[in-house]
Amino acid sequence: MTARYQTHPTTRVRGNPAHLPTHLPEQLPGDGRHGRNHQPPAGLLAPDDVRDSADLARLLEQLGCGDDLIVVSNRAPCIHSHTPDGIAAQRPAGGLVTALEAVLAKEGGCWIAHGSGDADRATCDERDHVRKLYLDAPYRLRRLWLDEDEVAGYYDGLSNEGLWPLCHRTDVEPTFRAADWEHYVRVNRRFAEAVVAEAASARPVVLVQDYHLALVPQMVRERLPEAVIVLFWHIPFPAPQRLARLPWREQVMAGLLASTVVGLQTPADLANFQLARAACAQDIGAAHVDAYPISIAWPGRQELPAPGLGDEVRRRFGIAPGVRLLVGVDRMDYTKGIPERLQAFELLLEARPELLGQVTLLQIGAPCRGALPAYQEIARQVKALTDRINARFSNHAVHGAWRPVVLHAASANAATVSDCYRASDVCLVTSLHDGMNLVAKEFVAARNDLRGALVLSRQAGAAAELEQALLVEPRDIAGIARAIGHALDMSPQEQMTRMRAMRGVVSQNTVFGWAARLLGDGMRIAAGRGARPALARLGQRAA
Repeated sequence: MTARYQTHPTTRVRGNPAHLPTHLPEQLPGDGRHGRNHQPPAGLLAPDDVRDSADLARLLEQLGCGDDLIVVSNRAPCIHSHTPDGIAAQRPAGGLVTALEAVLAKEGGCWIAHGSGDADRATCDERDHVRKLYLDAPYRLRRLWLDEDEVAGYYDGLSNEGLWPLCHRTDVEPTFRAADWEHYVRVNRRFAEAVVAEAASARPVVLVQDYHLALVPQMVRERLPEAVIVLFWHIPFPAPQRLARLPWREQVMAGLLASTVVGLQTPADLANFQLARAACAQDIGAAHVDAYPISIAWPGRQELPAPGLGDEVRRRFGIAPGVRLLVGVDRMDYTKGIPERLQAFELLLEARPELLGQVTLLQIGAPCRGALPAYQEIARQVKALTDRINARFSNHAVHGAWRPVVLHAASANAATVSDCYRASDVCLVTSLHDGMNLVAKEFVAARNDLRGALVLSRQAGAAAELEQALLVEPRDIAGIARAIGHALDMSPQEQMTRMRAMRGVVSQNTVFGWAARLLGDGMRIAAGRGARPALARLGQRAA
């Protein structure tokens, strides 16, 4: 495909780019070279004031992002599949797509993503753009096609058998293969080439998503040196001693630091990144790095839960009527601490026999990366624990149809998950290690009745914000059991006090504010340094 704009890697546009604002701060936080403590001129919106999509659109207009804005992600915002009734579109659940679509609300933006649906090709034109007939959005959706070997190497291999376990503190060891790295480099190069092809100017604003695409910033920078490149790393960033296990860590750091801004989830991730950066050559890149905790889209006006909602949810999942309800909502991933959660519930039932027949744990476990052995093993382990607990404590003669654990090993749509949140007494988030965990925030947002309790792992990024949750160490089985017991015994007044505080935090820090802070910092920093950070030299080119 012919690029709409190309520039030689050595080209430098001096002075302030025409579309970048001049009312910019001298300092931004994070790496000590910048700071976010300025106030915009009267009448202008500050990123920290952004709450919803309308605020975000106003800020982007104010920042001068224009219509040359490109989002790059592995996963697409829309997947098309063949059905008996024709081609159907499926949108991933969650607030991230909503926020990124708000970023692309103006005509002219583009989203580049892997086309993985069985009808994705049928919906695209000759330029691999989804036809408007199949995409109700103002932006272009450009699909990138990967063959089976590329998916196996870039996605299953380096990304999910290598980087994912490297970045999460679990018992699963990362696997690194030279062939996987070659696929990773090749696919990142293809994403970068698509960015260059879709760019309408020398200075596009490029928002890159996650660890799958760590090399894209450097590859784009080589072709579009004036681009404003913002990369957000959604998962934990590993400590230096773990990162040292990655054979290609220098190339990955060089790729990331060619960005204008690198965003991480928490101060702990930021500290790890800065240690890794300090170990690199001094001229690796001038990227600003900071923590930008991601969030959710705060719901609009909500009705209070209908009186019969709890009974309906229990019927839907075959749960005995009238029992107390614990809910866990996770991908079936070894980072989520589901076995530890089940063991803690088993210990609670053992210690408090008066709860037999009175409380059920509903575990929604969406299948995830099922071709990989580590994910097959966690699914087997969760099923075995569920069967063991049910066999041990179920007594039809005494408790009727009651089962201690109901395992729904399938995806659930957003409406069903919301109903489960609102019908439950306790939400359990016991991740062994998590970048953020938006389930915790979704549960809080759903509880406008100010009822319910949240048991939350200290090893999830959300714990830094949701201090009024019952915080637990995810490997402390007895501690989790005590926290569940506390949650079940919690008075309505304590529930209200804790929930009101948590709702205040989440409502003031939405996913739209997250996007505003990332892009706001990117635009300001780019304008302050003439848009072009030093190109990373460490590891030289990734390929």
